[in-house]
Amino acid sequence: MAKKHRFDSDKFVVEYEKKLSLSRRPTQAGQELDSKTEGREALAVDVTALKAAQELLYASNSHSLLIILQGMDAAGKDSTIEHVMGAVNPQGCRVYSFKAPSATELQHHFLSRPVRCMPARGMISIFNRSYYEEVVVVRVHPKFLEPQRLPGLDTENPKSIERLWRQRYQEINAFEKTLADNGTLILKFFLHVSLEEQRERFLERLNNPEKYWKFNAGDLAERKLWPKYHQAFEDALKATSTKWAPWYVIPADDKWYSRAAIADIVAAKLEGLKLKFPNVDEAEVANFAAYAQQLREE
Repeated sequence: MAKKHRFDSDKFVVEYEKKLSLSRRPTQAGQELDSKTEGREALAVDVTALKAAQELLYASNSHSLLIILQGMDAAGKDSTIEHVMGAVNPQGCRVYSFKAPSATELQHHFLSRPVRCMPARGMISIFNRSYYEEVVVVRVHPKFLEPQRLPGLDTENPKSIERLWRQRYQEINAFEKTLADNGTLILKFFLHVSLEEQRERFLERLNNPEKYWKFNAGDLAERKLWPKYHQAFEDALKATSTKWAPWYVIPADDKWYSRAAIADIVAAKLEGLKLKFPNVDEAEVANFAAYAQQLREE
């Protein structure tokens, strides 16, 4: 049986405003697990713990959980949700995928979009991509700023655009601090996949008719912008990895490892809230024996 909570989450954390080089962060499995088999065993243990922790979260109705998954294309975000969160009660969990904003959404502040998706007390929200696209994809493709019609922004002036990114980092930090102060546990995971592994996953999609639907020719164009994406992620992660909403860079070349690591961290952090089931009035408990007797006599 795999040992519970064998991962040291601190090793994955991005330090706030400290230098971050994704090229120096590992993409392959660490030493916590010896094999894929052990990884599956560890995942099973933590998924069981996560299921119990989610029931307690739902029953206590005092906190909520927000999980954010970011990463390059084919980093494994979808399968992480399936394998890590597949066992939790669907009544207490919602998954949201952030595609390109609609014309209506572009007329509002970029943080107005996720507000409707935030978890109520007792609930879990999972963001498959998120509002961080506004400081990553939009940074790589600054032309996406044009339809936002932001006042005071000069898209031809690099300094003006850089001020926008710094402003958005600050707005994100303040937004997440408000959520945390209101009882939301925020866990943000960057699935760190290598360029070589992404290539293999794209080829797998192209060679398997059952996975054709996953392939998008536009992904090849985005792949050529890999250095720009890494720069955008590095800047965003280090600027928004706060004490109340840390970023974890998870090696993702080996899916069995990334799933086990994320499940372990989520379960451990939920358990760290030390939630309890609601108390039932002692006078009411005293009547339970009589209630049970009524049911037996039906």
